[in-house]
Amino acid sequence: MPHSTEASLLPAQPHNPCMTQIAIARQSILDAKQNVFAYELFDRSRSFDKHTASSDAEMLFNLLSHVEYEALIEEKILFINCTHDSLAGGHLELIQPDRVVLEIPTLEGHHADEIEARLETLMDIRRRGFRLSFSHDVLSKQYDAWLPQADFIKLDLSQIRPEKIASMVQLALKNPGLRLIAEKVETIEQYELAASHGIQLFQGYWFAKPVLVTGQTLRPSQANIIQLINLIRQQATTIEIEELLKRDPTLSFNLLRFINSAGFGLERQISSFRHAVMLMGLSKLFRWAALLLTTSPSGGIPSAVGEMAVVRGRLMELLAIEVLPPEESDNAFVVGIFSLLDTLLGIPMAKALESITLPEPVTQTLLHRTGSLANLLELTVACETANEEAFERCANLLHLSNHQVNMAHLNALVWSESLATESDSSGAFND
Repeated sequence: MPHSTEASLLPAQPHNPCMTQIAIARQSILDAKQNVFAYELFDRSRSFDKHTASSDAEMLFNLLSHVEYEALIEEKILFINCTHDSLAGGHLELIQPDRVVLEIPTLEGHHADEIEARLETLMDIRRRGFRLSFSHDVLSKQYDAWLPQADFIKLDLSQIRPEKIASMVQLALKNPGLRLIAEKVETIEQYELAASHGIQLFQGYWFAKPVLVTGQTLRPSQANIIQLINLIRQQATTIEIEELLKRDPTLSFNLLRFINSAGFGLERQISSFRHAVMLMGLSKLFRWAALLLTTSPSGGIPSAVGEMAVVRGRLMELLAIEVLPPEESDNAFVVGIFSLLDTLLGIPMAKALESITLPEPVTQTLLHRTGSLANLLELTVACETANEEAFERCANLLHLSNHQVNMAHLNALVWSESLATESDSSGAFND
């Protein structure tokens, strides 16, 4: 008989405090044939008085956490605005530089000593593989030292007098490899003027206004992120970090989505939490966790849905050890812990899985309840709901006794409760 407990019954979830609404606007940068060359991205999730290192980091993290990430970027080059302070931020370590162009502002006051002081940082960013874009102000004499660092220069047609364009183009093209973008192109006359001077990249309302892409991300509780940071600071083992990831489906979902995103640059999918931790390394994992901490809700404990997902994951893992090859236990845990993603995210499962790459058996089970793990998931759900008919049928198909299943379920519940107790007692930074 299936073991039933009130804690394992799915409660109504009218509001999930871990959900974060985000909005990212993108505007096309087109080539001479009016094909999309790149997108410039703007964070519209909240109102910024001005760019800061913090807002730049939040913009990048919102991008990497966006449910529509792959659809948003369409494998194009991304132009992202930066402050000079944010160039030294650890968040840039989290992305592949070959896909990103950083838009760098000139300096207020244009003082020679400040311009010289920033040069080494710009050179270092380019050595790391990022390309840099500047406004046409960088063509002025005081920025001569910066000009060799420019891969792109934007000519703002709302500010430049038409008769000045030719001389600016000639000056810019003295630098090999530098490409010009005519921006704020709002009329066909402006487009034709820019094109007549050999400019081949264009951005502005005449072509396309920014398109707003809205969505939501799932943020873990700060207590669990703090625990992750503590483990990293203490040089914890991969196994210890994996155990923490297993207790929080929102934390593990964010990590797998990030490491499998185009921004991370891997050519193969990662579905094992342990493998993800090993690939990232403690340094990059720390940067990721620190950035996640700044964008996640404070306070709170794991939702009842999240707790149920943890129990499902552990129960499926324990049962898989009994009936499947050893390498399937990781997949079983992932199926269980992600089987409530639609409830956690408030969107259909198919939509949720668009944002994360998972092995085919996992995806088939989550979407269609087919494959080698489908019976395990159905049995797990039967344990929660005390569905005797489904319990008996699945247990027989898997050649599991009532005793085996009930003991595994009890062990999963005890394991989950022990994790919750540990989380309550250690949700603060330790020295």
